[in-house]
Amino acid sequence: MRKYLFQFSFLAIAALAGCNSSNSKTATTPVDSNISNTSAQATEENVAKPQKNRKIANAATILARKQVPILCYHQIRDWRAKDSKSARDYIIPVNTFKAHVKMLADSGYNSILPDQLYNYLAYGDPLPAKPVMFTFDDTDYDQFEVGAKELAKHGFKGVYFIMTVSIGRNGKVHYMDKANIKELADKGNTIGSHTYDHKNVKKYVAEDWVTQIEKPSAKLAEITGQKMEYFAYPFGLWNKEAIPELKKRGFKAAFILAEKRDENDPLFTIRRIIASGYWSEKTLHNSMVNSFGEKRN
Repeated sequence: MRKYLFQFSFLAIAALAGCNSSNSKTATTPVDSNISNTSAQATEENVAKPQKNRKIANAATILARKQVPILCYHQIRDWRAKDSKSARDYIIPVNTFKAHVKMLADSGYNSILPDQLYNYLAYGDPLPAKPVMFTFDDTDYDQFEVGAKELAKHGFKGVYFIMTVSIGRNGKVHYMDKANIKELADKGNTIGSHTYDHKNVKKYVAEDWVTQIEKPSAKLAEITGQKMEYFAYPFGLWNKEAIPELKKRGFKAAFILAEKRDENDPLFTIRRIIASGYWSEKTLHNSMVNSFGEKRN
């Protein structure tokens, strides 16, 4: 048991540190012709419509569409003296997180969810003006207790990529339990897969696809009553061999970090940026514009 607890503690530290790969009130982001002034509610109604018999755009068309800013958060808590300088990139103080969310709300941003992003990229469906996506990795309880509640205050929803080994654990790191995950899903947030225990996808061999992907997806579907269709690569690391494996298992899209998208499968290499614990509201906004403001592969 002592050996297992040591291994799990090491896993939690690795998951926090490893999800990396390698004050403005106005937005200056260029607007794509398909990102309109449609309200978020209207767009969500469009998403609810059946998507049968629609042809998915080719890779070149998807790559040419304006990228949507997608933010990635991990722990939301105040820094401790023992937190390293590098760890503080992934640990965002509570008031800093609240300031990020308030700035985006005050600046007129609308949160979107993966179905909306997918329909925009694959079919050209319109998005609300100034879309942004909030994503959270690794199942930390503070994402539920602080993150989701703060988003809700401003009418925002988020995407929670769950690492199933940690569900219900409460030690040095407090993780969400099944009831928390179910509540997030029931309130209209999206639950996605983040593997069983954060193993690097580049290192998968045959049985890993069952252990890391199939079983966790089934568990999350059982908890939420919803099919798992979106995946976030641990550490943001991916390879071309992983994409057909994810497709075979029913995923519609997958998320990396700030690296270049795959020219053949951009839906399975959707870019995000880590929202650093060091960033002010102004730095966050500038980073969004710099990373997503112009068309780039």
